[in-house]
Parts: sequence; C-alpha cells; structure tokens
Amino acid sequence: MTASSKTAAMMARGCAFLGSEHAILCGAMSWVSERNLVAAISNAGGFGVIACGAMTPELLDAEIAATKELTAKPFGVNLITMHPQLFDLIAVCEKHAVGHVVLAGGIPPKGSVEAIKAFGAKVIVFAPTLALAKKLLRSGADALVIEGSEAGGHIGPVSTSVLAQEFLPALAADHLVFVAGGIGRGEMIASYLEMGAAGVQLGTRFACASESIAHPDFKKAFFRANARDAVASVQVDPRLPVIPVRALRNKGTEEFTAKQVEVARLLDAGTVDMGEAQLQIEHFWAGALRRAVIDGDVESGSIMAGQSVGMVTREEPVADIIAALLGECEQALTSRAAA
Repeated sequence: MTASSKTAAMMARGCAFLGSEHAILCGAMSWVSERNLVAAISNAGGFGVIACGAMTPELLDAEIAATKELTAKPFGVNLITMHPQLFDLIAVCEKHAVGHVVLAGGIPPKGSVEAIKAFGAKVIVFAPTLALAKKLLRSGADALVIEGSEAGGHIGPVSTSVLAQEFLPALAADHLVFVAGGIGRGEMIASYLEMGAAGVQLGTRFACASESIAHPDFKKAFFRANARDAVASVQVDPRLPVIPVRALRNKGTEEFTAKQVEVARLLDAGTVDMGEAQLQIEHFWAGALRRAVIDGDVESGSIMAGQSVGMVTREEPVADIIAALLGECEQALTSRAAA
C-alpha cells in the first residue's frame, strides 16, 4: 500500500524516523497491542507498538520474539516509566535490538533514556507540557508524542487541538512530534500534518481490527458506543497519584471509585506508602482491562476507549483501516490545496 503524493510528502520525516511506509503509530493498549495486532499494523505499512504494561521481563522477551515471527517490519515497545523492573525491560529490548522504545506514564527516571540510546534505539516520550517537552528533548529524547484528553486509557487534562497549537508551532520545524488523541478519520490527520506534525498515533481506531485478539463482546461494546460514553475517571482523594483513565461507562467505573477509597484508607493506616498506592491503582486497571479485553467482561471490566469510539462501527482488517485513513487524508489535502 502506497500513500498518495501529498500525504507521503508530509509524512516523510516521520516515516524516515520510524522506518515505516506510513507515519501512523498504533497507540500501546495493554492486552490489545500484542503480537498479532502489532505485526498486522507493521505489515500494513504502519508502526506497531507492543504494550508492555505490567509484563515481567520474561513475558516481554517472549512477546517481542513472537512478534518478530509475524513481521520483518519495524515495530516498537512501549514501557511504563513506573514499572519496578524498567531497566530489566530495557535490557530485554536491547537483547532483541528493538529500534524504538516509547517511555510512557511519567517522566523517564534518571538513566533510562541513556540506557536505551546506548544500544542504538530511538527514544519516544510523551510530553504533557511544552516546557517539559523541551527539557526531554535536551535530555536526549528523539521524538515526542503529544496526546490529548480525548484519547482512551490514561489521559492528561488538555485537549489534542490545544496541545497541537501549543507544541507544533514551537517545535515541529526542528523536532519530530506525533499527535494523538481523538483521531478517527484521515481529515484530522491532514490537519495535524499541515500544522507540522511528523505523523500521528491512533489506538481506539485499531482496537477492534480483525487482527485484534480483543473479545467479541469487547468489540461489540465499541460498536454500540458513541463519544459521550467514553468518560474520564474521577480522582476521589487528592493524595492519590491517580492519572485519569478514559473508558466506556459501566459498573467498573464505580468499582474504581471504591478502589480509590480502599487505597486511601490503607494510606491513612500507614499500611502502604505512596509508591505502593500508585502500583495498586495501576494493578487495578491492568486486571480490569484484562477482564474486558480477554474475558469479555464488559460489565465490570475496563473498556478503555477514546472519544473517537463512535467512529468504530465494525470489525475491519488493519490494512483496510490504514487505507481508509490515508485516502481521507489525501482527499482532504488535495481539496484544501485546490480551494
């Protein structure tokens, strides 16, 4: 599949950096972004990214090896910065000569960027503010992802459109910036490319692809949903280091509120410290997401989805999704140029 001329030209920097045919990354979705979906996206010309999440180094080792069996194309690995074995996971990436490592979930701990770059991999980081973005770039990050609050999963407080207006004019001329959050159609990709983005990242749009191992009931929940069903979680106690999570509203939303109350009580009792409290919250989400994605428990499981979920109406092969996005993008760029 070859992108048409205008889209290809505007994605050229991103493609050169990723080593892919199209500068379209798949957002790392725990339990969803595994070998099958990652390989399918890379094979279709995009850039798949394994979601390490709470995996042990041994599990990540096996997942990377299995992905390599399914594709010879480039793909990346997303690591959570708060993972207690982060540096062991980086060593696994080095073992497999992973070309791109995405650090997500917080500011990269000291030495992590250096450890990744030491074996020749490129480092992609998330930056919630322009000041932090500049600091991360000075510290060695090779590219940025700016992700707005419309995205599924863990989110920040600012919308994608506002982040794009803050970051792209300031950074895009000299740095690689990929835009994420709420992107469901190619016309929006065109807009961010016109503003200087090197490419885009989508998660929700790929979650229900034919190659996704997500349970049929998980996919049906997406097909029934609209933008207003994808709601952000609420922080119950300001002491808790809770990053809001956007997911489809269900019983699991209420259970997360109860979990926060439970952890707050443990903090009050001195049973756990703040680090352990955050890990308990993260483990809750990992378990709740697995119940939804793998077991099909769409009542109490966590159906993480972005606000673009209303544009996901049926199961489609990854190649068809990418082709549609590229076609819409090219048509938008062509019509705007002719106007």
